[in-house]
Amino acid sequence: MKTKKIVLMIISLFMCVGLFAQAAAETAVPAKQGYSLGQVFVDSGRWAYAILLVFIIGLVYGFVRWYQLYPKEKIDAGGFYLKLRNYIRNDQLKEAITVAESYKGTTMGFIFWSALRVFKDAKESGQSGGDLRNSVQNSLEEAVLQTVYKLDSGLFWFDTLAQVATYLGLLGTIWGLLEAFAGLAGLTGAAQQAALTDGIKKAIGTTALGLLAAIPLTLIKGWLLTRANNIISNIDEFSVKLINTINNAIKD
Repeated sequence: MKTKKIVLMIISLFMCVGLFAQAAAETAVPAKQGYSLGQVFVDSGRWAYAILLVFIIGLVYGFVRWYQLYPKEKIDAGGFYLKLRNYIRNDQLKEAITVAESYKGTTMGFIFWSALRVFKDAKESGQSGGDLRNSVQNSLEEAVLQTVYKLDSGLFWFDTLAQVATYLGLLGTIWGLLEAFAGLAGLTGAAQQAALTDGIKKAIGTTALGLLAAIPLTLIKGWLLTRANNIISNIDEFSVKLINTINNAIKD
């Protein structure tokens, strides 16, 4: 299944590259009417396709991480905790576990569900006092270690892709200048002027495209990292509250 998804993603990326290039070629505006993004893309040559591919990979990955951090992690942390607290105080552990299980698809829901399940099982097995508290605490910490790191893991790829886009732009700049100097050395007259102009356009255009790709990728990383940190903060806060509620419900 994973292989099929990867193949479909690669096909989609190449389709996007082709569509973007076609649109850029069709919408290119003559120089006398201004210099458009489409014209920059066309003048940048093959470097533009490489930068575009990196940018599209970043956008696809950004959509995946957005889905993981927003729709998949959607939960009212405060309301969720209050529901569990009321059930725990009334010694209704089955109901509390049922509520937590309904949110098990979220990181916080899974952590709380794991702790409550261990609390119920340990209590029914005869544990009490400090032993019961330690069992619940250990189960919660184990669940945290299993899941929380996934929230912000992989976000470094946005920095990597942004750097690659920038480096490709710089490499295209150097290549464009080399082509310009080659035209000056090997051509004369109008051909020399045309080679010089094309080389400079490619040099400047690739730098611009690299930056245009790197800046949004960097912003996406910051946006997603903020969301991940907020989720982690909520987990830290309400995990402590849940443990305190459970400890108060345990009789020595």
